[in-house]
Amino acid sequence: MSSSSSSAAAAAGGLTPSILLLLAVFLSLFPPSLSQKSCTLDTFSQNRLYSLCNSLPQLSANLHWTYHPQNSTVDVAYRAPQTSDGWIAWALNPTGAGMDGAQTIFAFHDSRNAMTAVSSPITFANPTVKNSSLSFKVYSMSSEFISDTMIIYAIIELPRNRTKVNHVWQASNIFTNGLPSGHATTGPNMHSSLTLDFLSGQSSVSVNSGLRRKNIHGVLNSVSWGILMPLGAIVARYMRVFGSADPAWFYLHVACQCSAYIVGVAGWGTGLKLGSDSKGITYSSHRNIGITLFCLATLQVFALLLRPNKDHKYRLYWNVYHHAIGYTVIILSIVNIFKGFDILDPDRRWKNTYVAIIATLGGIAVVLEAVTWSIVLKRRRSGGSDKPYRSSNGTVGVNSYA
Repeated sequence: MSSSSSSAAAAAGGLTPSILLLLAVFLSLFPPSLSQKSCTLDTFSQNRLYSLCNSLPQLSANLHWTYHPQNSTVDVAYRAPQTSDGWIAWALNPTGAGMDGAQTIFAFHDSRNAMTAVSSPITFANPTVKNSSLSFKVYSMSSEFISDTMIIYAIIELPRNRTKVNHVWQASNIFTNGLPSGHATTGPNMHSSLTLDFLSGQSSVSVNSGLRRKNIHGVLNSVSWGILMPLGAIVARYMRVFGSADPAWFYLHVACQCSAYIVGVAGWGTGLKLGSDSKGITYSSHRNIGITLFCLATLQVFALLLRPNKDHKYRLYWNVYHHAIGYTVIILSIVNIFKGFDILDPDRRWKNTYVAIIATLGGIAVVLEAVTWSIVLKRRRSGGSDKPYRSSNGTVGVNSYA
């Protein structure tokens, strides 16, 4: 092999450790950061005072409370910026994290333009707000609107006398029949959940099984369609030009694409489960692209089984089909991954890491493109053959790169 060939092989060989390093960074767990704003300057009407407060990391909200251990009750004041035509909500979730099962208190202006507070359990199966009792005792609740800020006041009994409980908060301006009925399904509204210890005042990120499944869905699809698929295409395009790389390039290409498909099917399955569990919430473009990707990728798998013999008259058409579908899958995959980032709205480092991985793969492709073309031009100047060679795996390689 020429020195140029050696350079290309070295570059291709360096692909694997680079990708492994990037994958390790991408899959590492980033510690959540809870941005804090001071809640100690808040004041309340009727000279209400509270022992502890937390500046919540989403929706610019604050929670104040006083815990009474003798009867396991808590005096609560939840405040958040809101316009007069909107609503706020605060809830405890004794059975899980997030809104599914949240025992919620809402505050808003009623039909008489007076501030009111209503309580209502919320589940995915029955998200309708109706004034009903909660699973724990609520001794009192009220609300007020002051200077574009809504406040919920309540005295509640902690569920099962446990001081550490998941709590959720929301804000929106969507109403149905005069009652709160929905909120944004992206951004801060999807991350307004914490586990709070009313005794110590310590907060931590709630263990939300739905959010965990979304993260698993995102990681599986990013690794499969968004990393392994482009990597397999790079292997096939740049290694096959070297006769000495045969049949290694073919098996590496098949291994990358089949692994991507298997992992991608798992990610697609988690997406179907998330869709069935999230009634009334539909991300149409993300879902439709995902279905298209799955169908096209399945066709690619069958393309391997239906590949015509190297001398067959339809082999040229098969090659066109295989390449067209393959590059379409890669482009749609990257587009859909970024749509997924917009939906999940994770910490910015996740998106930046994926951008770095794609940029690195693109840079590797540009370098290998230049190296392989320099080899082809050198062969042509030296009068090398441009005729195809027969590879040991039954495919036809080319000594030129045209």
